[in-house]
Amino acid sequence: MSKRTRIINDPSELITLLKIFGSEPHKEIFDVLSTEWKTVEELSTACSDNVAEIMALLKKSGLIESKWRTPEPGKTPDKEYHTSYSKVQLNFQCSLEDLSGLIQLTFRTENEIRDLMIAIEEEVKKGNQSMNGLCRVFGKSSLFIRGVARRSPNLNVKGQRIEWSEEVE
Repeated sequence: MSKRTRIINDPSELITLLKIFGSEPHKEIFDVLSTEWKTVEELSTACSDNVAEIMALLKKSGLIESKWRTPEPGKTPDKEYHTSYSKVQLNFQCSLEDLSGLIQLTFRTENEIRDLMIAIEEEVKKGNQSMNGLCRVFGKSSLFIRGVARRSPNLNVKGQRIEWSEEVE
């Protein structure tokens, strides 16, 4: 088992952690991957939920790593996954107002945040990737914008920028 510690400096990263560990299927897959290397196919036979979606969230949050499994002769190699960290250290300070906003954003349904998420995605596609620019357009705090971007499967937070995910294209 990995003994590495994930250091979190951005409060918006709580969104992905709370989504993962607040969901039984997500936690189940994380637990399996913390003990052994598994392919998506192996996870799909062991778990009934949408493994691809869960794996995408685990990858986006940086909680899993991958390597190529050496195949049997004549077969193609498969990627297998394992957790990257066994501990977490939270190292940030924010207002209780911002924290409550992040927690609410975490547990809103996709339908409740879809319009805002799509609007931010469209703005990023147009080239407005800077946090300051996005905050001006939407009249929201940078922490809130980063939180919405972390909920989106199409966006990645890179420092003070929001970028279109390369995996989507």
